[in-house]
Amino acid sequence: MKQQLYLISFVLIFFSLFSCKKDPSRHLNLGNWYLQKGLLDEAIIEYREVSRLYSDNQSKLTRDEFQALGKAHFKLAIAYTKKGWWDYALDEAKRSFEILPTKDSHELVGLIESKIEQGLNL
Repeated sequence: MKQQLYLISFVLIFFSLFSCKKDPSRHLNLGNWYLQKGLLDEAIIEYREVSRLYSDNQSKLTRDEFQALGKAHFKLAIAYTKKGWWDYALDEAKRSFEILPTKDSHELVGLIESKIEQGLNL
């Protein structure tokens, strides 16, 4: 079973390297899949790639691209919380709220701040 998981991960990474080069939405979807499966390091890589691909000139992004970028930062914050990296999670949650100010991202900022204040997992 473990070998199958490694094989599947290898195949997905291989295809993602060659098929997702300039398509941030594919990186976002792959990151979502990894996060669902608990593959946090792989999910973090994919979400950071979305951010990198959209970082060149944010003034030229479409509405959909802004939404994808905000979602990537939001999901990156969630992945960081699952790893116990609260400071990084807070930075990403704040970035998500700046890009895509939603109730969910605002609540996530508040939750992370309260966890940091409580001193959990620090």
